Amino acid sequence: MDAVARNLAVYDDQLRTARTAAASSMRRMGPLYLLTLDRGHGFVTYRDLDGVSTGSMSPLVEAVLDHFRSDNSIELVDWKTCSHDRTPGLPAALLGHGFIVDAEESVMIGEASLLAVRTSLPPGVTLRRITSIDDVAAMEEMQGAVFGDPDWRRRVDVMMRRLAVGDGMQMWAAEFGGKIITAGRLEPVPGTDFADLCGGATRPDWRGRGIYRALTAERARAALQLGHTLLHSSSTEYSRPILERAGLTKVATNTTYRWLRTDVAARPTDISE
Repeated sequence: MDAVARNLAVYDDQLRTARTAAASSMRRMGPLYLLTLDRGHGFVTYRDLDGVSTGSMSPLVEAVLDHFRSDNSIELVDWKTCSHDRTPGLPAALLGHGFIVDAEESVMIGEASLLAVRTSLPPGVTLRRITSIDDVAAMEEMQGAVFGDPDWRRRVDVMMRRLAVGDGMQMWAAEFGGKIITAGRLEPVPGTDFADLCGGATRPDWRGRGIYRALTAERARAALQLGHTLLHSSSTEYSRPILERAGLTKVATNTTYRWLRTDVAARPTDISE
């Protein structure tokens, strides 16, 4: 088994259903896990759909929507598929029930030790872990500007609640002159070898100077200190080339299908690497 196949197998076995612990509620429906998350967000995940026939896909999608429609607090539902899944008829069934293709991301996996290397920073730039509400607000404002999320303020409360309960998340930032110019999270996944690299963003005028690479190395060291030897990122095309150069390998492509309750505008859920 080559490295890509090995990493993909570990991703399937450890990560795809590991995040059920983060849900406020969870229901099993055959091979599916139906999660209720914060902020009116439903999420569908699974290890695989082997054994589900093409003709069964449409009724399965309808049953999932019936479950989420019954909860008036749910405003959107994300169903994430993976390029190596055997899911005959699933994309057509999702589109036929009102889901739209929302995003495609690269599944990046690699050894944390490969990324935990010495790096250099431009003069005057420093890295540190942030925990205060002022720093978290500055980080979220920067990421909101980079990714066009005008609703960034709501995320400050979410992140502060997570810091308060101590779920393992770490936030790291690079600063220049007291201003956050790059930031990202490290999210250890309990019960697995993995830690997630999430929320990476850099101000446009600071890109291409090695700052994001240095922030990634710092988070890799933090992951190793916590006993997590593998790193995962669902990467946009901004960060995929950087993470590839750093040592992560693309093993698959995720496609997120999104359903919106009628007359409810989409609210951004998260910006991953």
